[in-house]
Amino acid sequence: MICNDRETLRVMVEEANKLTKHGKVADYIPALKTADRDALSIAVYEEGTCASAGDIQEKFTLQSISKVLSLALALMDNGEEEVFSRVGMEPTGDPFNSIIKLETHSPSKPLNPMINAGALSVTSMIHGGSVEERLGRLLTFIHELTGNPSISYNEEVAKSEYETADLNRALVYFMKQHGVINENSETLLELYTKQCAIEVNCEDLAKIGYVIANEGLHAESQRPVIPLHIARILKTFMVTCGMYNASGEFAIRVGIPAKSGVSGGIMASVPHRVGIGIYGPALDEKGNSVAGMQLLEVLSQRYDLSIF
Repeated sequence: MICNDRETLRVMVEEANKLTKHGKVADYIPALKTADRDALSIAVYEEGTCASAGDIQEKFTLQSISKVLSLALALMDNGEEEVFSRVGMEPTGDPFNSIIKLETHSPSKPLNPMINAGALSVTSMIHGGSVEERLGRLLTFIHELTGNPSISYNEEVAKSEYETADLNRALVYFMKQHGVINENSETLLELYTKQCAIEVNCEDLAKIGYVIANEGLHAESQRPVIPLHIARILKTFMVTCGMYNASGEFAIRVGIPAKSGVSGGIMASVPHRVGIGIYGPALDEKGNSVAGMQLLEVLSQRYDLSIF
């Protein structure tokens, strides 16, 4: 068990931390610019035990990691047929915010739920009569997954993202033109930016990752929180699309279902074994935590975590 080897985990973090100098924090969202580039922490949850290294109580926003959770909720709300009529299942080698595949593919629906266009389409399918109700349902879902009812969203980050969301606005308007999205653009962007600004710590993230790894069963009570078939869909998308356009290389080098976000978070789910939460805001050119990626690779090799 990894959780019985805490000193090794500490040394791994110490070594991976040396790579933060090769990355940079996300600066296109003004509120994320203030993150400490050299921060790095990890929580590993398995069989009711959490091992950690670094400041695991430091909070950060989910950003694109939220795409996994909004997909789970949209699938529970609408079923697979409806969701996948409006978003595809195929990986893309393009950046996460690219519009090119919408223009060159017919029908003009996003290729998968882990790119921005796909996530916007998915979020539009979350049921509720208002932004507040829909966001509240997503937060309640996260509270259930983590056992932490204090989780909310960072208003400053949400406002910063909303005010600089011109590219996402373009994606929404393009998809509205082609009937993929059927709601008010600003309403959707308000919900989406608040979704991305939901704030967690590494332990919260490790527990969410564990539920997905554990076929949808709660980390402590073992009661079903996510239906089995949906948990399997989530893991599949995390493997094929979860690390932006580095997903193929990550699958070969690390081999763990994972999803990253530009705040520096990474959530990983090793089927039937562990959930992992990492925070390291120094990013590589593709938007993934440079030290976090290295940490997962070393962890995977040492404990034979690859699913392949």
